[in-house]
Amino acid sequence: MKSRLAPIWPPIVVGVLFMALWEGMVRLLDVKEFLLPKPSSIVQAVGDQWTPLRIAGWETGKTAVVGLLIGVIAGALLALVVSRFGWLRGSVTPLAVALNATPIIALAPIFNAWFGITDFRSNAAVVIVVVFFPVFINTGKGLSEVEPNQIELMRSLAASETTVLRMVRIPNALPFFLTSLRLAAPLSVIAAIVAEYFGGPQNRLGPFITQNASFSRYANAWAAIVVASAIGLALFAASALVEKLAMPWKRPESITA
Repeated sequence: MKSRLAPIWPPIVVGVLFMALWEGMVRLLDVKEFLLPKPSSIVQAVGDQWTPLRIAGWETGKTAVVGLLIGVIAGALLALVVSRFGWLRGSVTPLAVALNATPIIALAPIFNAWFGITDFRSNAAVVIVVVFFPVFINTGKGLSEVEPNQIELMRSLAASETTVLRMVRIPNALPFFLTSLRLAAPLSVIAAIVAEYFGGPQNRLGPFITQNASFSRYANAWAAIVVASAIGLALFAASALVEKLAMPWKRPESITA
């Protein structure tokens, strides 16, 4: 039990020390609330605004999770198709890079026009695009960068391409895919909140932050950021759990790194 909990203590200790230093520096330097609220003020705001924050966190979290799942599945499936049909790599990869280079601030209004500004799909589509690229690129790399000796061995045994994919390429790509999943998990929350800045229902974290910041209620805005961070950490922890279940031989230290 101690060995399992050992990787958890260092970030907790560092987090507590960081918050204490933050609180102390703000009080010592008399930093104004509109510049940087104290952690104690943010914690109080979380308690005071818990009901709207809980609702907003739930709605934004749903967008992030749905977009994450669809983006991960789409990225992994397309990587499998591209690895199976090599002639697609040269045409699909540049398109994926171009899509990834498109700013969210350009995508969000387009999806709002397509699906409707209050439609759940408009914000989820932004998350899908943001999540798709790292999963597609990393999984494709793992599927293609296989030891030539392994491929030659399988072909000497008259293995079909499907067998090679199942026995060699997919196991080799698993660490790449799981790494991309850990990267995509917090990105999904960021993408969901940024997409919410450009329209949608008001009971979400994006509008909550902008509305409170516009009325100089900065502690409330930071409280929403805390909720968003908690969602991102939860998704990251879930992806780390998936990695541990899929690769139980991997050391816990490397999973939480």
